[in-house]
Amino acid sequence: MLQPRIYLRPLLPLRFLPYTTLRTYAEAQATDHYTPSPFPPTTKPPPTSPEPADPYDSTSRPEDTPDPPFALRTYKPRTPGVRHLKRPINDHLHRGRAYLPLTFPRKGQHIGGRNNSGQIRVRHRGGGHKRRIRIVDFHRMAPGRHTVERIEYDPGRTAHIALLNNDETGEKSYIVAAQGMRAGESVESFRAGIPSKLLESLGEGGREDAGMVAAKTAWRGNCLPLHMIPTGTLVYNVGLRKGGKAQMCRSAGTFGMVIGSPGDVEKRGKGGVGEESGAAEKEGEEEVGERKGKGKGKGKGKEDLYVAVRLKSGEVRKIHRDACATIGVASNSNYNRRQLGKAGRSRWLGIRPTVRGVAMNASDHPHGGGRGKSKGNRPSVSIWGKLTKGGYKTRKKRNVNRFVVQARPRSGDDRSKAKKKEASKKK
Repeated sequence: MLQPRIYLRPLLPLRFLPYTTLRTYAEAQATDHYTPSPFPPTTKPPPTSPEPADPYDSTSRPEDTPDPPFALRTYKPRTPGVRHLKRPINDHLHRGRAYLPLTFPRKGQHIGGRNNSGQIRVRHRGGGHKRRIRIVDFHRMAPGRHTVERIEYDPGRTAHIALLNNDETGEKSYIVAAQGMRAGESVESFRAGIPSKLLESLGEGGREDAGMVAAKTAWRGNCLPLHMIPTGTLVYNVGLRKGGKAQMCRSAGTFGMVIGSPGDVEKRGKGGVGEESGAAEKEGEEEVGERKGKGKGKGKGKEDLYVAVRLKSGEVRKIHRDACATIGVASNSNYNRRQLGKAGRSRWLGIRPTVRGVAMNASDHPHGGGRGKSKGNRPSVSIWGKLTKGGYKTRKKRNVNRFVVQARPRSGDDRSKAKKKEASKKK
């Protein structure tokens, strides 16, 4: 192998030479006694910390670490593609391969946005690096304690995933990691019910106290039914149906907030009600429930089967009380602040370029052709000729989603105008 030349000037003493120019070679030393280590040289021995007698004690609860200050990793601009590259700092991620039994290769025609007949159905997709799909457990039906082995990067989603190990069976599974979750923590799912050991530790009086139950179960990363989560708690991986999987708040940095029963939210939206009128309404609802139930124990009403959750968009939904939700916020919350730095990095992700219609030929786009930047005095349309900047009614007057208690604020709504006024007053 060629070695770099080192020119030694006779007038320059060796002590003034840079450290990197002096090459030294280690010599093998003979030893009389050799004791092999029980651990590989690349791994550290696991910490020996005494396990608490009660796994639901406050000492075993993961610390509520505050979010780190917003910072992105930048690089010295040695190349043009690195000058504008910015990445979130995620030094805690596992640097090895994924757990292969929980993955399968991503292959087939659909990678290029094509259907079973080979026709393009989604534009601007194709190429990219080879991937393996991670099988993520969104049901969380397995009871018992699970230990977080490591936090991994998932190329198929924006949030990070955590590899769990079941303490009893040793079975491994992937879940969407919560913000601040680290290796060594313990998480548990209470969808199958509260374990008997926890009920014994609560005592007779604590079993009926929802606050005491929540203090032992509503920890970061735990999966619970919505009716067991106290009001004001941030949740992610929210399900929509009883016994179903998580379907909402799964991407990086998303969360919802449990805000109570849907009836209370509707009353707040109408401007609130007094104590007397509220009591009268409750009495009337009970009477109606008794009439509908006809003595069969159906006097509770349908509203008691739902819990109101405010999503990050501002929309308030009513969700079945037995649907699942995970305590915390989805990990990698700084994902939306990243900068790829160059076009090639977008191609590595399987995203092809987006060409403007004005730059195409007349046969390829309605805005194409002509001399210069001209689109033929035509309003902005898509490649199929449909208006792109409005012109079609999209609001449903019939068959509206009955699970939406309060729609998200849109531009032009009274709520958005009120928010703009408040912001202007603060300035």
